Amino acid sequence: MTTNPVAPTTAAVPSPVPLSPRSAGLRYGALFGPAVFGVTAAGVALPDVASSLNTTASAAAWVLTAHALALGVGTALFGRLADSRGVRASMLIGSVVLAVGAVICLLAPNIGVLVAGRFVLAAGSGAMTSNALALSASSDPADRPRVLAGFGATMAVFSASATLAGGVFTQWVTWRITLVLPALSLLAVPLCLRPAAARRGSGRPLDLPGAVLLTVAAMSFLLLLQVSALSLSAPVVVALGAALVLAGAGLVLRVRSSESSFVPRGLVTDSTFLRAAATGVGVYAGLFGAMYAVPQVLVREHGWSVLAVGAWLLPGAVVGAVLSRFAGRLAGSGGRLLSVIAGATAVALAGSLLAEAAFLPVVGASLGFAAFAVTQVVTTGLMSTRIEPALRGGAMGLLNLAFFVGGGVGSAAAGALVKSVSLTGVVGAVAVFPLLAVPLALTLDRRDR
Repeated sequence: MTTNPVAPTTAAVPSPVPLSPRSAGLRYGALFGPAVFGVTAAGVALPDVASSLNTTASAAAWVLTAHALALGVGTALFGRLADSRGVRASMLIGSVVLAVGAVICLLAPNIGVLVAGRFVLAAGSGAMTSNALALSASSDPADRPRVLAGFGATMAVFSASATLAGGVFTQWVTWRITLVLPALSLLAVPLCLRPAAARRGSGRPLDLPGAVLLTVAAMSFLLLLQVSALSLSAPVVVALGAALVLAGAGLVLRVRSSESSFVPRGLVTDSTFLRAAATGVGVYAGLFGAMYAVPQVLVREHGWSVLAVGAWLLPGAVVGAVLSRFAGRLAGSGGRLLSVIAGATAVALAGSLLAEAAFLPVVGASLGFAAFAVTQVVTTGLMSTRIEPALRGGAMGLLNLAFFVGGGVGSAAAGALVKSVSLTGVVGAVAVFPLLAVPLALTLDRRDR
């Protein structure tokens, strides 16, 4: 009796265990979350920056302005890169940019180099935000509510703890660490590479001319908003105005003439996208305006320390986490929840005009954090069902560019108002921004065909 030889076998390679929706949401939130530190936490450090580098307060303000400029633009650019070359490539390139920016900030010998470092840092941070949003929007539809719930809860924790983190590192360590806190996103990159590898690019061209036009238009607009705070000269203002008009006109022509425009034609004519963008602008403007004025009110008028301000804003993390998890699980009614939160934020901020107690500004800012996190959850869930997968990264990047521009409007308005009204008056005035978001948020539950 003969036996057939046994053919050699190869050991089966086990396939990677897929992430649970909860784990995925937490990872994506940790990738996005540190970007919040770039403005809120860094604002606490500005007085120390000015004194340490022997510069003026207006020059030190560029530390925040440069970051706001590059963060919004970086979100849009790397979002489109993720669509074209894949999320993994976008994430790795963005990680290098983020790390280089952090090193420049840590070693900067003067304010000019520091501002340049913050610009590079923010561009890399924008990559992290766009990649986190692309991954969240690309999750399986059945798992997406739980992914977004974890994502939003993590975002709320980062946003509400930013002021405390800024105070702790500035007071007990050094302001340089405070300015590079967005680099904490690098710790989450290894945790997100596996799902990122599955999100391959479409290979579509990036449309660099369109990207340049959008960048110039957005940066010119944001700088014009800061004319008062930055004390820009008349020739500079004229040059910025001309750049805005020319770049804006060029971008419109590009959108109309090119099917592969950096800003897709179908996106800017999508009423749902436009309503989501307008809603986020109101929420972000309210939060950024409140975070400009509320800490100053608590410190100057109520005698609080920066650490006390940060500690009392921490409960906003709990509120935001609970509401974000709830919003992530809602189907078709997230806009109503966002409308309620935005309305409550406006009421609390406006109430500061009628009562001298500190709790109303604290409540208003805390609800602003919650509205911020819920906005991300609701708009990401909404757009992920409307935008084809090959365009989601760029679409979410452009949506968040609009949000950050709104934040720039809020902080610029607060900075301009403080020259003519009291800080308490500024807190009450910025309530108009979340109030405008209330009716807009209600429209998000409407389904357009």
